[in-house]
Amino acid sequence: MSAPDLVIRGGTICTASDRFVADLAVKDGKITQIAAHIDGARDVIDAAGLLVLPGGIDAHVHIAQEQGDGTVMADDFASGTRSAVAGGNTTVMPFALQKRGESLREAVRNYHTLAEGQSWCDVSFHMIITDPTPQVLGQELPALVQDGYTSFKVFMTYDDMVLNDAELLDVFDVARREKALVMVHAEGHDAIKYMTRKLEEQGKTAPYYHAEAHAQIAEREATHRAIAHAQLVDVPIVIVHVSGRDPMEQIQWARSRGLKVFAETCPQYIAMTAEDLKGLNMDFEGAKYVCSPPPRDFDSQKAIWQGLRDGTFDIFSSDHCPFYFEGENDTGKNNPRARTSFKWVPNGIPGVETRLPILFSEGVSKGRITLERFVALTSTNPAKLYGMYPQKGTLAIGADADITLWDANRRAPIRQADLHHGPDYTPYEGMEITGWPVRTILGGKTVFADGAMTAEAPQGRYLSRGFSPDQI
Repeated sequence: MSAPDLVIRGGTICTASDRFVADLAVKDGKITQIAAHIDGARDVIDAAGLLVLPGGIDAHVHIAQEQGDGTVMADDFASGTRSAVAGGNTTVMPFALQKRGESLREAVRNYHTLAEGQSWCDVSFHMIITDPTPQVLGQELPALVQDGYTSFKVFMTYDDMVLNDAELLDVFDVARREKALVMVHAEGHDAIKYMTRKLEEQGKTAPYYHAEAHAQIAEREATHRAIAHAQLVDVPIVIVHVSGRDPMEQIQWARSRGLKVFAETCPQYIAMTAEDLKGLNMDFEGAKYVCSPPPRDFDSQKAIWQGLRDGTFDIFSSDHCPFYFEGENDTGKNNPRARTSFKWVPNGIPGVETRLPILFSEGVSKGRITLERFVALTSTNPAKLYGMYPQKGTLAIGADADITLWDANRRAPIRQADLHHGPDYTPYEGMEITGWPVRTILGGKTVFADGAMTAEAPQGRYLSRGFSPDQI
């Protein structure tokens, strides 16, 4: 066996099922050996006292996504993926958005143009279907799935994205036939429109009322409806960014009947509540926390933690959707139109860099979940669910050498000044974190260490994916 390019020495290696102290060798970007002691490497990293984990896979991020209303997304591929590797991630999965009237194939091609040569970590695209024409359903979508775009997202709300029930069923039917995986944003559009109208009639327009308009009832109803459609068609689905107990119960009901329903939750549902949207005495600072679904209450947080432990949730993603708060030329959340009503506040918060530290600190460091469960939720399960395992998501012979070293004892607050993303704020400002990634290795090469980028240029690759298994 030829000498390895790199040995990571003496760290505590942890996968979704095992934990042990060993050396790990890398050659030509792949893991080639794991043993008690390995000599002969050209480069050695001393990992004594550190955790050696598979690189994080953030399976739900929005980067360089056109908004159509003048609002500007605060991260392009360069800043978004730089922020990702700073937070311990080695793969991200953003969305190629089809605008209504646009060819789906053209949308994917245009999105590749934005990513070309800009990605500091590996990337793979989901698609967003907003216009399921006969051309899209009969030709473009099946061809793209066969080309390795094996997952796509549909929306049950938002005026410019919502699909009606007939369209959802048609899209689900194509997914079943082509073995694609459907991600569902489950919120009831008509219920939200009704609540928004009622709140505005009462003069309740501050950002906080976004949380009331996007009530958990609307999320529960849409989750149930999405599951019913999936059951009718017999297709697996992923309910994304689940916020609380009510939609969780629908997912648990489905699983008790053997339905293939997967579930995702996010940092905002364990680290924030709707009270954050009040800002300082119901002022516009609350807009910094506006996302959909919104954070709920402490009972919802309790339910989410239980779901993270018991397997209700398969993956933990950021739903990174970054906007400026101020923004030049009124392009941020704090723009004149948004100040007239919560319904115009850009929906989304940044979180790709803080996802892993928040779950590690609140989960592993506080004893709510095990380290192995942390790895499963943030790396192994996303790799399995979205057709990248075992190339990604684990530390095993032959896997990509995508590795993150963690200092489980490092304590520091989250600060906007320390982050590498594009937006001008973080909703987690001041949150105390115990346990931080200290080195991110992509394909055997260190890209981030000691708080700074170390790679000279973006080296991330685009990943064509296989099909997901029946279960993870």
